[in-house]
Amino acid sequence: MKRVLEICANSAQSCVEAEMGGAARVELCAGIPEGGTTPSYGEIRMAQQLTEAIDINVLIRPRGGDFLYTENEVQSMLYDIEMCKDLNVHGVVFGCLQENGDLDIDLMERLKDAAGTLSVTCHRAFDVCRDPFKTMEELVRLGVDRILTSGQQENAVKGIPLLRRLVEMAGDRIIIMPGCGVRANNISLIAQETGAKEFHTSARRVIQSKMLYRNEHVSMGYSAVTSEFETVETDHRLVSACL
Repeated sequence: MKRVLEICANSAQSCVEAEMGGAARVELCAGIPEGGTTPSYGEIRMAQQLTEAIDINVLIRPRGGDFLYTENEVQSMLYDIEMCKDLNVHGVVFGCLQENGDLDIDLMERLKDAAGTLSVTCHRAFDVCRDPFKTMEELVRLGVDRILTSGQQENAVKGIPLLRRLVEMAGDRIIIMPGCGVRANNISLIAQETGAKEFHTSARRVIQSKMLYRNEHVSMGYSAVTSEFETVETDHRLVSACL
């Protein structure tokens, strides 16, 4: 089976680069420093307008932090799923937990029902759940299409032992998609050691601002990890190198 690559795309332009590099799918999101949040209506529309055939899955996550949501946050997620259905995207990506670390089955079912025929991926909320094997079986019963996971480790290489077991147990019932720290120089190792067929990576490079005047003493957010005059964007050459 040919390797399937999903790109974590932080913009419409990153979607263009992902398609150019040969990726099959993108997970479109905003708020990368927060681990990803739901992108705007405009970003989704532009991604659709600028690409031709790549599948676009949209992250449904109203904020950074944990995956225990209030009813107001849930309603926001439902509105965003409704927007995605109206825009006819390929799929949506979400994950919800209870206080004790178990999957919030009722909420996951509620969101999945709202998604209708859209493809559904459970994101890395899975990586902080209490029991990954129980949670995988629950996601199978819910009819979720895939699980994005690092094997409950800081990156997918360190998570190989759990990823291997999950792939074996999943069989053809649900797709286990390794992500986090997947790069061109380790994707073959992860594939060989786990048996996974789908992989998630950002394949991003740093883009320098074209601003001539720069005030380096001011930051636009407490979570900024780089200069305000640097952004990141998917690079089609890094995408191609993973295939």
